[in-house]
Amino acid sequence: MKTNMQIALDGPAGAGKSTIARLLAKKLNIIYLDTGAMYRAVAVYMLNHGVDVLDAPAVEELLPQVQIDISYIDGVQKVFLCGEDVSDTIREHPVSQAASDVSKNHAVRLFLVDMQRKIAAAQDCVLDGRDIGTFVLPDAPYKFYLTAAPEERARRRSKELQEKNLPADYDVILADIQKRDYNDMHRDFAPLRQAEDAQLIDSTHMSIEQVADYILNRVKKG
Repeated sequence: MKTNMQIALDGPAGAGKSTIARLLAKKLNIIYLDTGAMYRAVAVYMLNHGVDVLDAPAVEELLPQVQIDISYIDGVQKVFLCGEDVSDTIREHPVSQAASDVSKNHAVRLFLVDMQRKIAAAQDCVLDGRDIGTFVLPDAPYKFYLTAAPEERARRRSKELQEKNLPADYDVILADIQKRDYNDMHRDFAPLRQAEDAQLIDSTHMSIEQVADYILNRVKKG
């Protein structure tokens, strides 16, 4: 029985995981499942309904109402929350911390992990996040841990937001990244860490194409 191709990309905020994952999916002609977008969508839903994302009982009460769909329209990923396109909204700065906070909720994580595992079991795909190789898809044949210096990650995120005409204060973004790193690495449930069988990639001095080519070569070698 043929095993689906599953590529797991883990690493801290702003390491370029999503960009790399999209590029890999395009080059390999497989699906890119943006797990971070799914957590961001949950955060947006809670914020829109006036729920404190750190209030676990309140979040869990509304969770069954959350419907997330990820589609590709003209080659561009679109994230729909209960039928509404929130592709731009989920990338706004205030949503980043809310997504990190809501991801610490066990019920939210299990709700989305179940969805992610079902999708990965049905088709070849590449997933990126904080715990793909350690928790979501522990048996994935290809695992990579992508990181970069916090200052470089903040610079990249600032540039990305500026290109979208969104607020991009470097100092604020750097502080946010450092806080998220600490939160992600110290959460009780499925914390951010490098899987023992994952290949470490420090992209501080590497371009997107260089990282993608490195991973592609590893995948093609089996």
